[in-house]
Amino acid sequence: MKLKILFGSYLLVIIGLFFYSFTQVDLGLTLTEWSIWQVYQKFFQYIGYFQRPLSASLYAGLLVMLSVFYILYLYLAQKNALTYKHIFGVILSTSIILLFSYNAFSHDLFNYIFDAKIVTFYNQNPYEHKALDYAGDPMLGFMHWTHRTYPYGPIWLLATVPLSFLGFGFLLPTIMLFKALIFASYIGLVYAIKKILQKVSVKQMHMGMLFFALNPLVLIEGLVSAHNDIFMLVFALWAFYALMQKRHLVTFLLLGISIGVKFATIFLLPIFIFILFMQKRNKKISWDLIFITLVIAMIVPIFAASIRTSYQPWYLLYVLPFAAIVPTRYFITIPVIVISIFSVFEYLPFLYLGNWDPPVPTILLWIREVSIVCAVIFTALFLAKSHFARKR
Repeated sequence: MKLKILFGSYLLVIIGLFFYSFTQVDLGLTLTEWSIWQVYQKFFQYIGYFQRPLSASLYAGLLVMLSVFYILYLYLAQKNALTYKHIFGVILSTSIILLFSYNAFSHDLFNYIFDAKIVTFYNQNPYEHKALDYAGDPMLGFMHWTHRTYPYGPIWLLATVPLSFLGFGFLLPTIMLFKALIFASYIGLVYAIKKILQKVSVKQMHMGMLFFALNPLVLIEGLVSAHNDIFMLVFALWAFYALMQKRHLVTFLLLGISIGVKFATIFLLPIFIFILFMQKRNKKISWDLIFITLVIAMIVPIFAASIRTSYQPWYLLYVLPFAAIVPTRYFITIPVIVISIFSVFEYLPFLYLGNWDPPVPTILLWIREVSIVCAVIFTALFLAKSHFARKR
């Protein structure tokens, strides 16, 4: 009964996030001409754009509740107090609800759609043409980053062009198709985490699955905003699972697909080659050390991307699936949890003020600095407590 109450309470928060996402529908965007929907859309937009203190308070409240439930679920998983059926139910229900949410915190989804539209509608090459080249297109009225050409790998284009065809030029069905692709990638990632942990540590399986699946940053940047990093990462994690099974051709095919989406996972290649080398010589592999190295390797593209442009919260998606396969290595998981939760609070100043102008950059810097300090303090306290507990 207590688990049912927990499940129901958590889903209420997820439903709250689903509804809140529509407060951020661009004022120039009409999702559907359906008259009843127009009434609801304007109601939500009024909160998001004209009642900003209320909007920011709602968002902060949702984040606090998501974080509390997340930590509670991890605690229960660590205590083996959850059944697989419950975990499967909460992950599937969460992902289905947020599949239908609006991409509230990023306009990247519209860029993905327009990039594919350049191929399917304008019959042009998005590597050579940008959105601004089609000034009469109505999508430009609510898009950002219209001045850039295609920044991703060819695999992402191959994956999205068919979705653009299937959308038949209608925006809402196309949005849903793109979000369905991210939904499938999210489920695929959770299942990959399960399979990897089944192979090395069944006891950590539930915790690892929940560590990734219910992380507030994954929910917001993955399922709500639908960043394509999720699609890139699902191939990388399945590539690693194939490598553990010594299926080398499949391994490098999947890793190549992952790199061909967004390039960041190329930093995994040296580790994969090292594992292949060890396997060919029948050497013993310390998988625990390999898992930690994978986490460190995926921190590198976060710094590279941040230096090239600026840090964005969804860059932490690079690390989270790999941290999930070492869920009890608390010197990794505690900093990842703390920094990822703080990162989704970075949208709060924008939601309150409606822009990214000063003093927002200073506030964001404070949030990042405080997150690092808190991560160090919480990790040190936890490790110290564990050390003294072992001495008793």
